[in-house]
Amino acid sequence: MGFGLLARGGREAAVALSGGTLDTHVYIDGFNLYYGLLKGTPFRWLNLERLVDLLLPKNDVKTIYYFTAKVDGRDHDPDQPLRQQMYLRALQTLPRVRIEYGTFLSSVVRRPQVETNPANPKRHSEEQGTPLLSTNPDGTTKLVHVLKTEEKGSDVNLAAFLLRDAFQKNCECHVVVSNDSDLLTPIRIAKHECGATIGLIPPRKFGSHELKALADFVIHPRTHHLENAKFPDILRDQVGEFHKPPGW
Repeated sequence: MGFGLLARGGREAAVALSGGTLDTHVYIDGFNLYYGLLKGTPFRWLNLERLVDLLLPKNDVKTIYYFTAKVDGRDHDPDQPLRQQMYLRALQTLPRVRIEYGTFLSSVVRRPQVETNPANPKRHSEEQGTPLLSTNPDGTTKLVHVLKTEEKGSDVNLAAFLLRDAFQKNCECHVVVSNDSDLLTPIRIAKHECGATIGLIPPRKFGSHELKALADFVIHPRTHHLENAKFPDILRDQVGEFHKPPGW
């Protein structure tokens, strides 16, 4: 299965730039990784150090930044914060992982209501290929109040740490784990103004083409990487023993 698509000479070329292993920092957008690669899989209990070492065996990975935000419980999933807490506790057992927090913001907003039916909840108009909006008797679009939850800060924090490391020459190679095209500008600055070597590990197979084109090398995680990078079901830290969340 190999390491997937590699751009412009790939990982081997990136390593060769220094004549040996490259001092490397890895920047992980936690929610991008979860929703792009891990949700609904048996690999959510993922050891990030082990995964990175499998994907970058010829790089000397010094620091792994994990950018996330603490979630709140929802009526349909009240245990979500507990599962996240257990996973963050597991990550804290890894000496090279640093967790950086953003925030969640919730607000009530008015949005157009979409026509649905039991057979196809995401019904689209055949003519335009766009969502079919509900209308009021007078023909105007029906608006409803919805709860909007946004994760704020992870992409900005990732960009800030990446640029700081690039300008301060804290490492030779910077590997980004994200599909977020909002990172194009900071990555471009790090590469073209600081001379940084940029790697990309996209959580989605069909991620941003612009990010892939900008990176010096691209590595797509395979199932065997994830399988071989799982934490043991039971871990221990300075507090005591704890377990993988049920269902994970």
